[in-house]
Amino acid sequence: MNPRSVRPDVAALVAGVRERRARQLAQAISLVEGRQPQRRELIAALYDATGRARLVGITGPPGSGKSTLVDRLAGELRKTGDTVGILAIDPTSPFSGGAILGDRIRMQSHYTDNGVFIRSMATRGTMGGLAAASHDAIDILDAAGFDWILVETVGVGQDEVDIVRSVDTVVVVTVPGLGDEIQAIKAGLMEIADVFVINKADREGADRSQRDIESMISMAEPPSQKPKWTPPITQTVASRGDGIEEVLEEIRKHRQWLRETGEIRKRRGIHLRLRVENLLEERIVLAAAEVGGLDAVIERGLTERADPYLLAEHLFAEIIAGGHSGEGTSIRGIDHVGIAVDSIDRAKRFYEALGLEVGATEEVVAEGVRVAMIPLGSTRIELLEATREDSPIAKFLEKRGQGMHHLCFSTDDIRGDVETLRGAGVDLLGEQPTRGAEGCWVQFVHPRSAGGVLVELSEPAQEEEN
Repeated sequence: MNPRSVRPDVAALVAGVRERRARQLAQAISLVEGRQPQRRELIAALYDATGRARLVGITGPPGSGKSTLVDRLAGELRKTGDTVGILAIDPTSPFSGGAILGDRIRMQSHYTDNGVFIRSMATRGTMGGLAAASHDAIDILDAAGFDWILVETVGVGQDEVDIVRSVDTVVVVTVPGLGDEIQAIKAGLMEIADVFVINKADREGADRSQRDIESMISMAEPPSQKPKWTPPITQTVASRGDGIEEVLEEIRKHRQWLRETGEIRKRRGIHLRLRVENLLEERIVLAAAEVGGLDAVIERGLTERADPYLLAEHLFAEIIAGGHSGEGTSIRGIDHVGIAVDSIDRAKRFYEALGLEVGATEEVVAEGVRVAMIPLGSTRIELLEATREDSPIAKFLEKRGQGMHHLCFSTDDIRGDVETLRGAGVDLLGEQPTRGAEGCWVQFVHPRSAGGVLVELSEPAQEEEN
């Protein structure tokens, strides 16, 4: 993202995160956790600095001592000077919506250490043990330059397999005497492990737990199809610091294996795919709600007994056809893309060679421009040729040459939209809409308010105005 397109408040956060200032780190994570509109700008501005940290997930059933293990691992890493970011994913409070287990309860020995940053995040009902914003939070800590990022999940057991799609190395923690090791393995939790840790190994049954896990590893796949990486099993008493060095050594070995085999790229691809899929789902649901279609479709389903597949197909088609509106405006979608050319007659040869039909040329005298529309699916291309040397298009061509001139959104209420944008502090070119091509009412938005792109709003002329 061009730094000039980032708002000042976001730019300040970005600078603070890159300098690893605790206050800005906390504010940035709060921003993404609260699903604030600026989160896209924030992550886009930080993303070029991500991909360097070593990502480790710590998961396992409640009571297995995950927090104590994370605390000890952080202490061991700090001995060598490595910096550590810790995300502790906690259950959601039914009263405040925040994390029930505050980060002040956890790992208090590290609070005076500038090389360690600890943050609790609420799951907010998310399945899989991970908060919905945890991926963005990982990016924030990564961009801040932490050498290691430890993600401790909520500990819900069988639903926690999503952790494997968010980190590079998964450490599964268990304890002797749970009595449900076999069930946990069958459910899939234990199958995601890259490293096993039997914590509280001073209890009776630790060796039996290890034999059970070894047996399950051996039965996971036929001998001819054994995975290249066999998860090691370590025993620890985290409360005393016993076995922590061994756990860290196995994590490092797994990291080395990921790099040597190229698996690190595969896992990072899985991370990115998961995030893109989640964001697509989120945008489609928001688009359905904004066009007012979701409630209507649900009502139709209840009334007509239409199946959910049919309802989803119809709603998706409506979103694609109509575009999705911006909040507070009547924008329906993209009407056209304007392209400035030296000569419409010369330019049209290319588009006709593509099999597209170029419409008749129209002159807009007030703007000193000739235009020709080219239908393209649900949108159009508008060719723009200057008719006067002092026209906006002539000045654009002189300064920048031929190319994209503006992006036009169609609207049903251009005057209402102008007032909405003006109230939001958007810079407009002209006080009121004016007549444009095809008799439409048009209003332009200054590029400095639209990320460097000239934006046009266009409302079709009513029949009585023709």
